[in-house]
Amino acid sequence: MAMEKGKVRDLGHLYVTIFLYFFGNMAMIPVITDVTMSALCPGQDECSFAIYLTGIQQAIIGLGMMVMTPLIGNLSDKYGRKSLLTLPLTLNIIPLVILAYSRATNFYYAHYGIRTLTAMVCDGSTMCLALAYVADNVSEHKRTTAFGILSGVTSAAYVCGTLAARLLSTASTFQVAAAATMSAAVYMRIFLKESLPDEEGLLQPILKDQHDIENNVESSTRTRVFKNLPTLQDLLCLLKISKTLSQAVTVSFFLSLAEGGFQASLLYFLKARFRYNKNQFADIILINGVAATISQLFLMPLIAPVIGEEKLLSIGLFVACINTFVFSLAWSAWVPYVISVFAIFSVVATPTVRSIASKQVGSGEQGKAQGCISGISSFANIISPLIFSPLTALFLSERAPFYFPGFSIMCIGLAMMIAVIQSTMIKPVPHISNQITSA
Repeated sequence: MAMEKGKVRDLGHLYVTIFLYFFGNMAMIPVITDVTMSALCPGQDECSFAIYLTGIQQAIIGLGMMVMTPLIGNLSDKYGRKSLLTLPLTLNIIPLVILAYSRATNFYYAHYGIRTLTAMVCDGSTMCLALAYVADNVSEHKRTTAFGILSGVTSAAYVCGTLAARLLSTASTFQVAAAATMSAAVYMRIFLKESLPDEEGLLQPILKDQHDIENNVESSTRTRVFKNLPTLQDLLCLLKISKTLSQAVTVSFFLSLAEGGFQASLLYFLKARFRYNKNQFADIILINGVAATISQLFLMPLIAPVIGEEKLLSIGLFVACINTFVFSLAWSAWVPYVISVFAIFSVVATPTVRSIASKQVGSGEQGKAQGCISGISSFANIISPLIFSPLTALFLSERAPFYFPGFSIMCIGLAMMIAVIQSTMIKPVPHISNQITSA
């Protein structure tokens, strides 16, 4: 009983850390489009340069994440989740501090460059490590609910960060966001405990001291960090563990392809189509976030055990697909507000597919599995802006071959449809996470 209480307390500290981290990141989303447009194309509602620059940044970040996220996930199996979580939480502070100081063009470019580099480490690995931490502390039959709660905490941060952006000035928003990310790093270092069930088997910290050397502790296993980068063979071995795992990875790829395109295109589409500003962006994100929070904290724990996570995944993806198609056909400024309510169903897809995957590997490989899935999702994030950003810029410009401003959004819906079809092929199978699966 004392052990269970300890795990609940540890998960509570993780949830607080994740809330503060994502609060800081989410607060900047409603304002970053206006900041970008103001810095690059002042006084304009449509700016192809801004769309292309955002797409290029997303592709570069995806390329870096494809390497860094599996590496960090794999290292966390050896050095511990907390040790590796320190890196992204600390790096994430820097770009926010820059815009908290100034949003002038020169500072924007400085933020753009540093954000591109830090996001390679931060964007995928933070959630990857959080998922692995939850899997370390929660039994299989409760894992879907726990993953849903983690996503719900993220959605709650989404809501609170959006409210902050809605109520505060642009300068104050970035200042609050920077303070929140600093608090996340400090809180994690003070309160979060290591989570691996075999903590005694952890290696010494990556950054070792002279005392370790004098006591003949092998340095090669700690300093040659990139030796731990999973190879293509490791990935293929992981995917061969079960058909279910490979299907979950395929769903994650197309889901990330669609979400990456949505992220790169939607706000620019709304600004050009309906002249949305910071406050209207915040309203849309707020509705979406409230719906997601309710779904993941309350509905998902009730529904998942009844209908099964495989059916829940298909339902979530199907609703997301329909939402995307309706977004592409939006005929009035109020339509996106209504569509955002249906996030109450669509947001269950990501935590559900992660839960399905986590149950297919052993307890000592959660970091590797989540990291490899994140890496594949990052590969989708490389491809996505290369496809959808040019489409968005073309169909929002006067050079469009035919009038359909939401054409790129419709194409994103087609990618989501492939994920829906693949998800229907996932069948409930016995969990094999108690087996030893190391490649």
